[in-house]
Amino acid sequence: MTDHRNTSSGMCQDGRGTVCIDTQRVLDSCRDRDCFENTRVYLTSCGEEILSASTNVRARSANILWAYVGVNEVPFNCGFYQVSIRYYILVELEACVGIGQSRTFKGLAVLEKDVVLYGGEGNVTTFSSDPENSYCSINENNRGTNAPVAIVETVEPLILSTKVKEKECCTSCCYNTECGLELPSCVCGCLDGDICTGSDAPRLYISFGIFSVIRIVRPAQLLVQASDYSVPDKECVAASNDENPCSVFSNMPFPTSRFRTTMTATANNDGQKGRGCGCNK
Repeated sequence: MTDHRNTSSGMCQDGRGTVCIDTQRVLDSCRDRDCFENTRVYLTSCGEEILSASTNVRARSANILWAYVGVNEVPFNCGFYQVSIRYYILVELEACVGIGQSRTFKGLAVLEKDVVLYGGEGNVTTFSSDPENSYCSINENNRGTNAPVAIVETVEPLILSTKVKEKECCTSCCYNTECGLELPSCVCGCLDGDICTGSDAPRLYISFGIFSVIRIVRPAQLLVQASDYSVPDKECVAASNDENPCSVFSNMPFPTSRFRTTMTATANNDGQKGRGCGCNK
């Protein structure tokens, strides 16, 4: 039976050699910094009441709840694909509603972008076995393809500016993208109520900055240089709850970096060096 093995790979006596692996190959990638200027933040009815009664409002944080990523072939350009991305951003806001009084509420922003990347040509159908149900059974989910898959990596959005504007006159609602908003169920569950899109309340607009890395991968078989896996020499240490908490605390290193303040030397008008603003902590 050894004569029927694939001889294109093999390990030497020292445990090193060329082996064939099945993995995801990156065919194309790009990085981008996007500025989404004056994006409307959709609010619930409670949020609109707070915004209408506020004298000032600020955005405290922004987090990406979910993102839709779609891949479509570019017509008349073999091997190239359009990657469509839609971010759903949850924004935490704080408004001043009186002297010394503030209230927090949440809003939702939707950001969209498209890029074109090379995803390779060809498309095959694959079938795989199920190790748990491989005897006298029918595996209905064993079919797949080697179609390209887009992967998006991003950091949390940066809040660049916040504006409040009165609602503008909408003469043709059918062509106004702000008159309707479709949200996936996983996004709606993160809000305290239903989103209001057609009310006469003031509108909240925020400019976001997002850094992202986008890549397209396909399944591929590659020959790589590898070494045999070695059993680790380190033994496992069991966790114990019987230790004295003060003894554990005394063995912790002192967090010197937490108390260190970075001072930036700047020259004033007299040519003397002054203290920095303390922005780089």
